[in-house]
Amino acid sequence: MSFIRLAQSSDFPIQNLPYGVFSTPDKPNHRLGVAIGDQILDLSVIKHLFSGPVLSKHQDVFDQPTLNSFMALGYESWREARAVLQQLLSASDPTLRDNVELRKRAFVQLSSATMHLPAEIGDYTDFYSSRDHATNVGIMFRGKENALMPNWLHLPVGYHGRASSIVVSGTSIRRPSGQMRPDETKHPVFGTCKLLDFELEMAFFIGSATKLGETIAVSRAHEHIFGMVLMNDWSARDIQKWEYIPLGPFLGKSFGTTISPWVVPMEALMPFVVPNTVQDPKPLPYLCHNDPYTFDINLFVSIKGEGMAEMTNICKSNFKHMYWTMKQQLAHHTVNGCNVRPADLMASGTISGPTPDSFGSMLELSWKGTKSVDLGNGQKRKFLQDGDEVIITGYCQGTGYRIGFGQCTGKVLPAIQM
Repeated sequence: MSFIRLAQSSDFPIQNLPYGVFSTPDKPNHRLGVAIGDQILDLSVIKHLFSGPVLSKHQDVFDQPTLNSFMALGYESWREARAVLQQLLSASDPTLRDNVELRKRAFVQLSSATMHLPAEIGDYTDFYSSRDHATNVGIMFRGKENALMPNWLHLPVGYHGRASSIVVSGTSIRRPSGQMRPDETKHPVFGTCKLLDFELEMAFFIGSATKLGETIAVSRAHEHIFGMVLMNDWSARDIQKWEYIPLGPFLGKSFGTTISPWVVPMEALMPFVVPNTVQDPKPLPYLCHNDPYTFDINLFVSIKGEGMAEMTNICKSNFKHMYWTMKQQLAHHTVNGCNVRPADLMASGTISGPTPDSFGSMLELSWKGTKSVDLGNGQKRKFLQDGDEVIITGYCQGTGYRIGFGQCTGKVLPAIQM
């Protein structure tokens, strides 16, 4: 229990304590915080209270404008920081509870804060790890007999994405323009994307770095995974379709990717771990691990169109549907000696479940534009329209509490006319 009063429906109980970067009108500098209930605990104000064997020598990491330095300290420092925070925020500890002056300086109302990207992201990798999604897309474009490519069941497929266009929740996304070939009997044309889509994803931040040439064993991968966020990897399907062969996504993806501002630590998610998907054929030894590292995270996507009074839920999925685990993704990513750095971001790929209401993209929900998605009050969609706001939420449900991720939102703005 915490001395901070919490609604039972709060995303941020003491069992969660996600990290983020925020500012306020009276203090516009970016600083680190932890969400608890409807408040933010400013870590720069209480940095002197991190007096454990690891963090006592590194209190300056809590006085930085991003989480990069804290992430870089590694696994034991994250565990120590979490233990300190849970103690300080508990109902039994007087350090913050009874110090009115310190509490006044250390706590900020969530509603008064502006959230920023939690870290300076150097590299971004997007995987393709949902079997249901990969199968759906494969059926659409190659037919049922060739839905999965030959390598898909043997390795976590991924590609290197554009980190500069990753933005924090609440940032609007401009409809992109580019080359398309709507009529396959004619030459390509340049124009505004007509088939704009969202992709329901989650992503994890890398903590401690490795050197070029080093690998991360699947058995130690969890020591490099700092925490998770929600993600919308916006997609221009018509641009993507024309450009993706033979090298994969490029302009159809790089115009914008949105993440939620709060990074939920992996320790907060471990009570919700579930058995990994049974993989057949069995992967090569460097990808095998028996310990569960798949998580029961309820995920939802809603759309609120221009003029709509309320948003409409169009997707209910779950992270437990993933085929490849994050540990396997990281082990595969580094098996060739590729080095990773603090705050590198690695995404799941679209998270789709086995039923139509759990499909994680408009491409699947409208089945390649052959049917409409009903938003109510006469509003229907096959793909996203200008003015549409996409809202992604997610949480793990505990007994009497939940571990939430907040929201990942973005509104579609019209294309810039050229």
